[in-house]
Amino acid sequence: MKITPLDIQQAGFKVRMRGYDRQEVDSFLDAITEDYEALVRENNSLREKVAESENQLAEMRKKEVTLNNTLMRAQDLVEEMKHAAQKDAELVLKEAELKAEGMIHAAREEMAAIKREILELQKQRILFLEKVRSVIKIFQRVVELEDRDEDKGGKKDRSEEERDDNVRLLKPKT
Repeated sequence: MKITPLDIQQAGFKVRMRGYDRQEVDSFLDAITEDYEALVRENNSLREKVAESENQLAEMRKKEVTLNNTLMRAQDLVEEMKHAAQKDAELVLKEAELKAEGMIHAAREEMAAIKREILELQKQRILFLEKVRSVIKIFQRVVELEDRDEDKGGKKDRSEEERDDNVRLLKPKT
């Protein structure tokens, strides 16, 4: 059974002889009533504060859950961004490797073409030198024949015919 301040104030006691002083009992009951009312008010106030604190705690927990969810989403997003950045980096690296391989291949092809050209030029040089040597030999032979002709005194013989053949060889073909 709950006692209220009103119950305390309206409490009645039987009067007996030799009992307590009525005025003292009434003033004591008044004091208890006031204290009890103060305690009830304080208790109600504390209950309200507890309820408010529980509401705040519930709100804070909701916010905590929301923040945790947001944090988890942010972490997932960061992981996705890292993964995407790593894929992009790998793609750029692959493209660079392919481009480098293409450049190396092109350089090797160019080097092979230059080597072929060098070999061709070396062959042409050898052929040119052989032709020059051949022409020089022909000129030496012509000069020798001329010297012999001068020594013989202008006789036209077989060596003069050779000289004419050599001269014909030297003339450009048209």
